[in-house]
Amino acid sequence: MTRQILDGKDFKLGLFSSNCSGGLAVTKIEERWGATWDENLRMAQLADKIGIDFLLPIARWIGYKGDTNFHGSVLDPIVWAAAILSSTERINVFSTIHTAFNHPMVTAKQMATLDQLGGGSRAGLNIVAGWNKPEYEAMGALLDHEHDARYEFAQEWCDVVLKAWEEPGIFNMENKHFNLRGAESEPKPHGNHVPILNAGSSGQGRAYAARNSDFVFTIVPDAEAGAQIVSTVKAQARRDFDREVGVFTLGHVVCRPTRAEAEEYLAYYAKENADWGAVDYLMELQGMHAQSFTPEMLATMRDRFASGHGSLPLVGTPDDVADQIAALHKAGFDGMTLAFVDYVGELEYFGQEVLPRLEARGIRLPR
Repeated sequence: MTRQILDGKDFKLGLFSSNCSGGLAVTKIEERWGATWDENLRMAQLADKIGIDFLLPIARWIGYKGDTNFHGSVLDPIVWAAAILSSTERINVFSTIHTAFNHPMVTAKQMATLDQLGGGSRAGLNIVAGWNKPEYEAMGALLDHEHDARYEFAQEWCDVVLKAWEEPGIFNMENKHFNLRGAESEPKPHGNHVPILNAGSSGQGRAYAARNSDFVFTIVPDAEAGAQIVSTVKAQARRDFDREVGVFTLGHVVCRPTRAEAEEYLAYYAKENADWGAVDYLMELQGMHAQSFTPEMLATMRDRFASGHGSLPLVGTPDDVADQIAALHKAGFDGMTLAFVDYVGELEYFGQEVLPRLEARGIRLPR
């Protein structure tokens, strides 16, 4: 059975953060994304119909304050994925799991179960090593100050998951953080593996993803810088781990019939009505505890955080948006995630106008 997301045939497109209130738009507009189950179900079934390749959620437990408490309401990624896999036919669905808050043996079984719900070809795992200190405090856990230590733990966590998927019987396993005796894990996912994605923008994160993941998910400032990052990540995976990896990035879309309309809507939700309190709190956390953004990027990206959590803005007409996606494809990316203020209404227009343009250029194959 072929996992379509791993076929490497064309540029993959996914939707990111629809399970979180606000999506990626840190805005106070009344019609901002609520992330209810009904909204997510409509989004998932529309995405499945028009040919979007995958869905990627965020795992959050507390919000980002401000007037809206951005990401204060979040659907659990495992339960969300199970319901979506049961309600769609083709689309791949990742579950986002924080290593610090989930035992690897439990995750191994959850993913094997999701794999069955997806017919052995549609479930995927997004591994997060952790960065958000207030969430750790809210969970009564300790966020190790050392970035390397977090990835050491995440590596041993991943080793347990892979062992559980691959070991045919009872097994023991001991490393620094886990001491398993008489462990067993059935059922297995199809082929003893599900696609793994890891967000790696720091040096440690990219090395971890190069070693363990099928896809490295990384933030870039633009397509030109992205080309160098893609080349570096893929070369590292080949050199250090004898592996081939795909590289995804992330963007947010404002697509309208005219460029003026797109820019007007961007200003409406992300400047005139931005939740600046949440933006500044989020950027402060990113600067303190994460290495996804360099200090230089953080200093110049306040508007981009308001419009799309720091992701690439894809703004303009259908031709403009198709051009920007084409530039990322040319830079060597294997795919990207997209976010919208309205994941249903705006996605429908994107499917009608942008996807055919990408197919006409040979960037994507018809679904």
